[in-house]
Parts: sequence; C-alpha cells; structure tokens
Amino acid sequence: MRGKEQAKRDFDFFIDEYLYYCQSRRLRPKTLNSYEQTLRLFERWTKEQEGIASPLEVREQTIRHYICDLQNRGKYSFYAKEERMCTNCPDRRRDFREPISITTINNYIRNLRAFFNWFEEEYPGTKNPMKKIHLLENERKARDYMEDSEVRKLLDSFDKSYFPECRDATVITLILDSGMRLGECLSLSIDDIDLNQRIIQIPAEVTKGRKGRAVFFSMKSARALQRWIRFKDRYIETKYLFPTKATGLPVCIGTFETNFKNYMNRAGIDKAISPHALRNNFAKRCLMAGMDVYTLSRILGHSSVSVTEKAYLDLTDRDLAHRYQNFNPVQNLR
Repeated sequence: MRGKEQAKRDFDFFIDEYLYYCQSRRLRPKTLNSYEQTLRLFERWTKEQEGIASPLEVREQTIRHYICDLQNRGKYSFYAKEERMCTNCPDRRRDFREPISITTINNYIRNLRAFFNWFEEEYPGTKNPMKKIHLLENERKARDYMEDSEVRKLLDSFDKSYFPECRDATVITLILDSGMRLGECLSLSIDDIDLNQRIIQIPAEVTKGRKGRAVFFSMKSARALQRWIRFKDRYIETKYLFPTKATGLPVCIGTFETNFKNYMNRAGIDKAISPHALRNNFAKRCLMAGMDVYTLSRILGHSSVSVTEKAYLDLTDRDLAHRYQNFNPVQNLR
C-alpha cells in the first residue's frame, strides 16, 4: 500500500482489517472480543490524549504513556465509547477507580503486541512500537486449593433429586477427576464418552487450542455419570450430556458459574474457588500423587510443558514435605 493511501486510513480501518484476519484464523469469539475491546480503548485514548488517528503514528513512547495512564486512572474511568459511561453506571460499582490489576494491563500489552506484530508484517516498512515493551512484573498469587474435606462437604450439600443440582454435582465430580475446562465439559455429548474404558474424547471444536484430546476418569466418576444419565433420560431426550431441563441444550458457562458460587456459599466454604479452580485442583492432586509434568500437560491440553509449569506448580512447603517423604535418600538406604 502506498504511503499516501495508507495515511488516509484511520485506526478504525486497520482494527477492522485485523479482526477479519483473526476471524480467518478461526480464533475464539472470546479472544476476538478481547482484542477488539483492547484496540477500541487504545484507539480512543490515542485520539483524545495524543492526537493520533492511525497506527502509523504510534511510537514506543505512546505505548509507555498509555501504560502509565492505565496504572494511574483506575477501573471503569475510561470507555471506548462515551455512551457506555451512562449505560454501565460505573460510579455505582464497588471497585470504581480501584487500581487496574497488573494481570489486566499485561493482557492489554499482549493484545497490542499481537496487533502491531500483524501490522508490521502486513505493511512492510512500518515500525513496531511494541518491540521494546515488556510485560509488567507481576507477583503471582498461589491459587486456593480445596482440601479433601471441603470437596466432600461441597458434594454432600447437593440435593440430587433436583435436576440442576444432580447435573452440576456430576459436572464438578468430572472436572475434579479429569481436569477438563468447564466449557469443554459442558459441551460434551453422550457420544464423546466411553463409560466402559472410562475415556472422554473431547472434540477439537470445543477445546481452547482447537485440538482434540483424550481425558480419563475413575470408576467413582463412571458410577456418578451412569446415575446422572439415567436421571437425565427420564426427563429429557437430548444428545448433550449436561443440558438444561427446559431446552435440552448445554447449560451456559455463566449459569454454571453463578450456581457454583451459590453452592460454595451454601456449603460454607469461604475460599476464592471458581469452577476453573477445580481444574487447578486436579492438576495439583496429580502432581502430589507423583504424575510427571509432561503427562499432566498432555491431559490438560496445554501447548507446552512450560505453560503447565507456570500455571499449576502451586506447591506449598507442606506439599513439598509430603512429596519428599516418598523420595528422601537416607530413609531409603538399604
């Protein structure tokens, strides 16, 4: 593209082109939404704060100014569109103007980097302002872990004569036993499960990396699944494993997350545990039982072992002491 033609095209044009590119790569709607939100916010900020109308004008210093502004202005104080300020009523939020987390800022940086990498490749001769921009250092907090007694307390709190609770108890059991993501679990059909071999073949179209994989479950989970399937089939005919009673379609992630929070409160478990944390619990339990990281990485569906190591090695001193007992050299002398 010639320089004059390129200069006529504003941020909006290039954002649309980038999103078309992302769509052509079949990226998840959630990923596309994250990219668009980040880029629309940045577009408005550059216009209002720096007088910039095109990615061609963005420099490294522009990015650094933006990061500083993110650190200083607080949550919900800036929107991609002004009218959102009125409809979302940010001043009514409890966390209005509280600091934006480093995790969130780093997500913005990653998204901007992806955009400008594409821009540099698509339009040779342009300079990439993100080349010297690094992620902010972020002290990682260990995830909350559910002890065996808490898992039993949660599962014992369900009324399994009630369709949604019987379904949700089975989902929780299966994620704890297989390490699936919540979205993967809720999308399963009956045909994806082999109860005899105790294997689930997760279809590629529902996995995060769009690669199908196998996960496994225990005899206890197999019995729970058999009970649930018999229960479900009395009320509704559907190919999906975890449907709603009203529609026969899979229960939505948001609905399950809301239900899960209510179950935790009802069981009196005061921990920051989400449905995704059940997957974290699975990973930690496997490590504590002696599973190697490579096998765990394959089961979890991570792109590399390093992803598993960064995300799931939340072992406390007590955990290490427990694992050490299986390996201590002097004790094992013969």
